[in-house]
Amino acid sequence: MSPLDHIEGASGVDLERYEVTRVEGVAKRALRVAVIASRFNAPVVDALVAGALDALSEAGVAKDHVTLLRVPGAWELPLAASWLARGKRCDAVVALGCVVRGETSHYDVIVNESARGLAQVALETGVPVANGVLACENEAQARARSGSGETNKGREAARAALEMAKLREVLA
Repeated sequence: MSPLDHIEGASGVDLERYEVTRVEGVAKRALRVAVIASRFNAPVVDALVAGALDALSEAGVAKDHVTLLRVPGAWELPLAASWLARGKRCDAVVALGCVVRGETSHYDVIVNESARGLAQVALETGVPVANGVLACENEAQARARSGSGETNKGREAARAALEMAKLREVLA
């Protein structure tokens, strides 16, 4: 249930009234998805990876169509995403990491620039890149966002990447 479901009309739009057509992605072929995960904050990131892989499996993505790469930290995610997207090795990228605020401004640099870099890769290549990098104030927040179940942000990122890859196929 969406947080907006209680708002009248939020769960759907009468498309006939506005005479528009909804475009939804339907995969015409088996999609290839790359999951890139940082090794920094490994226990949290490993839980994000598990959530992403569960979501991909539930969506019917074949195991041999999923590639998992590990990189040192969130800073390295955009470069690895670029290599994959430019090399036409995948239809979507799921980038996973976890940055927990410390005592210096280093946190802000890593969070902001990794997000900017991932967005840049998506915009320049046209390959969907889902940003599943947690930006948390403390370890408790990181654990809450990487737990099992529907609230796992790795699961959410994988679903977003698949949805965008399917939409790209329809619009391309």
